[in-house]
Amino acid sequence: MASTVTLLKRRTTTIRMSDVAAVVSPTSTMTSLLLGGTKGAGGDVGKQRCCGHDLVGYDALPDFLKHNEFVLDYYRSEWPIKQALLSAFALHNETINVWTHLIGFFVFLALTVCAATMVPMETSVVATPAGHLANCTGNHTAPTAYYGTNGAAVAMQALLPHNVSVSVEPELAAAAAALSSSSAGHMVTRWPFYAYLCGAMFCLLMSSGCHLLSCHSEHACYVLLRLDYAGITGLIVTSFYPLVYYTFLCDPFYRDLYLGAITVFGAAAVAVSMLPVFEAPELRWARAALFACMAASGLVPIVHKLLVFGARPEAVLTTGYEVAMGAFYLAGVVVYGARVPERWLPGKFDLFGHSHQLFHALVIAGAYTHYHAGLVYLSWRDMDMCSR
Repeated sequence: MASTVTLLKRRTTTIRMSDVAAVVSPTSTMTSLLLGGTKGAGGDVGKQRCCGHDLVGYDALPDFLKHNEFVLDYYRSEWPIKQALLSAFALHNETINVWTHLIGFFVFLALTVCAATMVPMETSVVATPAGHLANCTGNHTAPTAYYGTNGAAVAMQALLPHNVSVSVEPELAAAAAALSSSSAGHMVTRWPFYAYLCGAMFCLLMSSGCHLLSCHSEHACYVLLRLDYAGITGLIVTSFYPLVYYTFLCDPFYRDLYLGAITVFGAAAVAVSMLPVFEAPELRWARAALFACMAASGLVPIVHKLLVFGARPEAVLTTGYEVAMGAFYLAGVVVYGARVPERWLPGKFDLFGHSHQLFHALVIAGAYTHYHAGLVYLSWRDMDMCSR
């Protein structure tokens, strides 16, 4: 009898200690519930499940899925396509990677639609204050312009603070009317600006799809990684198009030289990324260096722009945006290559906060910054087609 009472007391104590552990560690308990995991007798998290499949550790992965040895758990391995698609709405170590760029894709899609609505096309015949472009960006310090009835544009390049009220529409309307009656009034082509927006959306969508579906099979991983690399290349290449085309609009030699050089560079990068060895984990820094060198080559036309147009406020403003964009991209490359912070605390950032998630956020920040530069280029060249 005494031994029975002792056993009951021990069981009661064990149950109470597990309850206390659950209260002390609510985060781990919530994570276990979200992942559908079970608890062993010792209170440790057992196998985690997601969409009817087990999530596995790094050591259990096939070689083609081993990309970061500092992310230790919550992997999907060789899942059917249906379950891989459904896992977008479950929690695993790729969930944040999927959604950061998927949300970014929809943000840029909205910006594209907004710009197409607010920025008159070459054939526009509707008078619209381009100051309404602030509606697309929330930026009330953006250059304002007035678009005349024939699509001509006269821009005010002074930055108007949000809290300053200035009545400028009568003067702008008069200037627009003057341009409308002249043969010089027309709008610069839009394709470089929209090529950049398409490049950004392609990059974000390919990245999201790669993170979501590459767990299906080795062949799927191979194809999707190549599309991901092509998307990164597309973003970098098309980022050059507004910068080069609008800066050197009236210098066809330099315009074509820079556009041709970055396009050939991009094609070469895509060709190199087709090599199977390119995705090897030990070549992480080589991949980062390739894309960083592509982006860094943009310094040449930027410096050239400042030498030729340094007196124009548009050139200074767009350069500021481009420097900020470069800083975001460079920080992303460093984080991606160094694999921090998970390198410092392996296993602690498996679900939230590891380097690839930070890389994604920095890419979106850089791309959004360059979108603002594109709006300034359009305003500049609509006002002044070929003057310096």
